[in-house]
Amino acid sequence: MPSRRSFIKGSALMSFGLLAACSTRTKPTLPDPGLSSPFEVMYGPMPEEQFPLPAIDLSKINKKFLRQEVAYTTDEKVGTLIVDTQNFFLYLVGENGRAIRYGVGLGRAGFEWSGRAVVARKAVWPTWTPPEEMIARQPELEKWSWRNGGMPPGLNNPLGARALYIYQNGKDTLYRLHGTAEVWSIGRAVSSGCVRMLNQDIIDLHRRVPPQTPIVVI
Repeated sequence: MPSRRSFIKGSALMSFGLLAACSTRTKPTLPDPGLSSPFEVMYGPMPEEQFPLPAIDLSKINKKFLRQEVAYTTDEKVGTLIVDTQNFFLYLVGENGRAIRYGVGLGRAGFEWSGRAVVARKAVWPTWTPPEEMIARQPELEKWSWRNGGMPPGLNNPLGARALYIYQNGKDTLYRLHGTAEVWSIGRAVSSGCVRMLNQDIIDLHRRVPPQTPIVVI
């Protein structure tokens, strides 16, 4: 379970204006004066990745869906993930009525499952295997079936830079939290997939949550 220190680590860039509730013992990291906002730092290029990520064009997304610390009242314990499918947000519950909020996009599978489960495993630059139902609708995807080893990781892989695999009672729900390069899809219902996040956001979340982290989908 994340401690308060681990929860706020790496969040200094979000400690501006309305985000002043972070620990006063943590000195905020000032953004590069050459950048116009801390969001440009959070969503800047990531050349150190296995597949270097470009900066995100923030003009293509509603600012409310950008990663930020917010006031959030819940009875769930610290460290729990909450997916709000009605409002296209994912929350990582923190202490003292705070949470880190991420914007998400939801595919058909993202609306089909709800309940309580856990993050059973995590993957860095995962392989994507389309489900049989999708292959039936799109036969051209057969080349990426489990029989053929799936689609290798990369910038064009639908699972993006990271994936969190959700299990319930020891069984795979087929529900995934994963990255995407399709910035326009955040805050929207799209044709396929589960819960998609900007690649920079899923990398951040992947770093913060350990296996067996509880998740609630509502």
